[in-house]
Amino acid sequence: MTVFRKIRKKLLGSGKLKSYLVYAFGEILLIAIGILIAWKINDLNEIRKNRIVELKIYESLYDELNTNLKILNSTIDRYSSNSKSLEHTMNYIGLTSNEITQGARDTIVHINYSEINLLSGALNSVISTTKLELIESDSLKSLITNYPSEIQRLKSIDSKIKEIVLDRLQPTLEKHLALKDMLAKDNPKYTRIKTFGEESNYYDLLHSKDYQNSLVDRLLQTENLLTSAKKLRNRTQVMSIKLKEELGYEL
Repeated sequence: MTVFRKIRKKLLGSGKLKSYLVYAFGEILLIAIGILIAWKINDLNEIRKNRIVELKIYESLYDELNTNLKILNSTIDRYSSNSKSLEHTMNYIGLTSNEITQGARDTIVHINYSEINLLSGALNSVISTTKLELIESDSLKSLITNYPSEIQRLKSIDSKIKEIVLDRLQPTLEKHLALKDMLAKDNPKYTRIKTFGEESNYYDLLHSKDYQNSLVDRLLQTENLLTSAKKLRNRTQVMSIKLKEELGYEL
């Protein structure tokens, strides 16, 4: 800046106004260029910082979605098995007491329910904060925004199945069946209850209207859940692939 001042004084002292104006314009231009360069550097730094945050968001979402994929795969396998068991159980209706085999009884007793626990912490964190604004891809934003509602839809069906199992099927089973049937057959600790305990009545259970309605209702809800779980798995896979591309992972 000292050099610039000396040059300005020299030009003013020489009386060359035109040269001074040209120099002054050049000096202003240099200052403007310097400001623009500084602004651009600052802008690039902000872009770089935002990109780092964006990649961290992608990593947390990618990990959460991969965990959900594993949960959905096991859920689909489990509920497919449950659907077959329910169909088998419904085919036992109409059999005489002597025709109801031990295998059939084991199928009836074990109603096999466990709650679905999908993760959504990272997703909700992105949606409920300014992190969503850092995501450049509009299609990915849309997928992220809609994903929690799809999880909730699946959980809603699962809640209906839970209600059928705990509030309808289980009480009906306990009304007609002796839970001693679930105890290990060769354990001597259970000899007395196995010998003297009340016997199960599988025939009356299978011919109970409440039980039959509960079976049908659970089967229908299970089919709904399988359809929803498969759709959610497909959506999760699409999101996972997009995140993988953003992170630069090998596909």
